[in-house]
Amino acid sequence: MSLVKAGFVVLDCAEPEKLAVFYRELLEAEQTEATANRVEIRGVDGTRLAFRRDVNATPPSWPRPENSLQAHLDFVVEDLDEAERRIVGLGGRPLEAKDAAGPYEERGFSDPAGHSFTLRLVAPTAPKQG
Repeated sequence: MSLVKAGFVVLDCAEPEKLAVFYRELLEAEQTEATANRVEIRGVDGTRLAFRRDVNATPPSWPRPENSLQAHLDFVVEDLDEAERRIVGLGGRPLEAKDAAGPYEERGFSDPAGHSFTLRLVAPTAPKQG
């Protein structure tokens, strides 16, 4: 029997209730627990996130000159454009400019509290042709 029962990525923020709504909507998740200082959610795929109140939280700066993310979230999606529209509609913002032509395999964003995350395109399952 495992000693550890569950693992969470925990994001510190000034308003955990509001940030939980952003991720709950983005991941089509359910809220699993809430206290005065912490909210937990679980996505339909099992992704577990928690948001902890820190009244002195400041958004991380990214990109940083030394290119250190420290920690961030990655999400896999099937349609980057659709996911970007949803993120912006929920109050997130893009972090990377889309200057170059062609398809983008991943895109960077920040949530309403300033935490960075990346959307990655689902790798195709069919073998390459030609």
